[in-house]
Amino acid sequence: MRVKFLAIAGSMVVAVASVPKATAQIPLLPQLPAASNTGNDASNRTISDWVYLDGRRLFQIAASKSNFSDRLENIQKNLADISQIFFQSDEQQIEVSTRTVNGLPIIEVNGKYLMTVTTTDARLQQLDPSILADQIAEDLKTALERAKQERQTEFLIDQGKIAAGIGLAIIVASWGVYTWQRRSQKDPASPAPRTTRKAQNITTQLNQQQHQHLQEVKKRLFQFTQAGIWGGGSFTILGLFPYTRILQVGIVAAAQIPLKFGVVLLGTYVVIRLSYALIDRFTSTLISSGALLNSETSERIQLRVSTFSGVTKSIVTIIWVGVGILMGLILFGIDIVPLLAGAGLVGVAVSLASQNLIKDAINGFLIIIEDQYALGDVIAVGDVGGLVENLNLRMTQLRDAEGRLITIPNSEVKIVANLSSRWSRADLTIPVGYNTDIEEALQIIKNVALEMDQDLLWKRQIIETPQVLGIDHFGDRGLMIRVWIKTQPLKQWDVAREYRRRLKIAFDKAGVQIPVPQQAIWVNDLQLLNSHENGQVS
Repeated sequence: MRVKFLAIAGSMVVAVASVPKATAQIPLLPQLPAASNTGNDASNRTISDWVYLDGRRLFQIAASKSNFSDRLENIQKNLADISQIFFQSDEQQIEVSTRTVNGLPIIEVNGKYLMTVTTTDARLQQLDPSILADQIAEDLKTALERAKQERQTEFLIDQGKIAAGIGLAIIVASWGVYTWQRRSQKDPASPAPRTTRKAQNITTQLNQQQHQHLQEVKKRLFQFTQAGIWGGGSFTILGLFPYTRILQVGIVAAAQIPLKFGVVLLGTYVVIRLSYALIDRFTSTLISSGALLNSETSERIQLRVSTFSGVTKSIVTIIWVGVGILMGLILFGIDIVPLLAGAGLVGVAVSLASQNLIKDAINGFLIIIEDQYALGDVIAVGDVGGLVENLNLRMTQLRDAEGRLITIPNSEVKIVANLSSRWSRADLTIPVGYNTDIEEALQIIKNVALEMDQDLLWKRQIIETPQVLGIDHFGDRGLMIRVWIKTQPLKQWDVAREYRRRLKIAFDKAGVQIPVPQQAIWVNDLQLLNSHENGQVS
């Protein structure tokens, strides 16, 4: 469990470090573009963006949509030319000045024109144009001098040492996580709680499923942690050098959407898997506690557990997928309120068009809650019947004796016969001849049933002492003797086959024959003779 929580914590750290809003507080991470727009006219609305130097934001400019791209490109080009000349010179300080031309302040760097501060820029910052120009000039001077200092040999050597240390830390951390993962895979699964023999099989299965879900969650989190270590470390190294820092902006801009999508996808997958593990854990705890088990209900619970578990997991999956979609829309900046309102209207329209699906879901819910049948039951619905292989809110799937898979919508299940609910019964009709000693035959039938009830192999499958009801009716084969044997669910056929085998052996030893269907035909001899004389019979 500690491995799981630490892996989750490591992945959460990586995820938090990747959130764009946090990059403004970390010097080594680039600041993402934060373009905004105002106005209603699509062609004349005002948009804004940042001017960058070595991947760092310098100042923000604004213009109409039709002119913004050209203005931003010109300012970036002028800044690149000015900074290149300054970096190649021997001067350590730079002169940034402002002056007013045609009522608007312009900014010059070492006498070279950089940009004009417009009223749109001032309106964006809610400052006077001249004050904004002085502010930009001061920030620009500091940024250019720092950029030149970062290009000095001593600084690059120091940053190289830091990069080597980060690289070594990446390798050590990655190796540690890998070793941790291998160790966690070798750790034995947590021992299953002590249970009764009746619940041992189902609790073992649930514990195995729970362990598989937890292992899958840890595997994905370890993979995500490894990717975070290598990706985050490499990303940080790029931010150490002015020549590569611009790559951070490109990487973040290109990976922003896939990263958000991946985080939502991974988070949804992990939450679903954890939910599966919690469902299995909760179910196995209830069963292993013994509170729900007794001689009559243990077998039934084993049949119902897989049904409840499967349906609950399906519902949980739908819920978490829906939450994941909503979270993804929020991360992508989409307002979900109109979508939810529209989804309500669409849901009403869909519900009207898919009333059969709603009926299926409601009837399926009632089938599960009322325990009409469960996975593993043998049922008969109308003219079809078989073993229940799949049961959800929409449909029931049966496998009949010929191996055919029969799918029945739950809304079509009107009358159902469950042949294995809580207990079953082998209903046997034994024919004996009319000339047989009935008392002897009844005693043989009873003795065979009692001997089978005392057999250790069959005693567990037979719930109550078999009942020989007596002569049920007179049939064309002889006297029909009725026998009832109450068994565990789904064991009536095995018990019936074994009982017939033993009874045949006992009848053979006692000389009691099992009659075959007979038919007697009575013929009037005088009528037959007349028919021959008249030529009616050839």
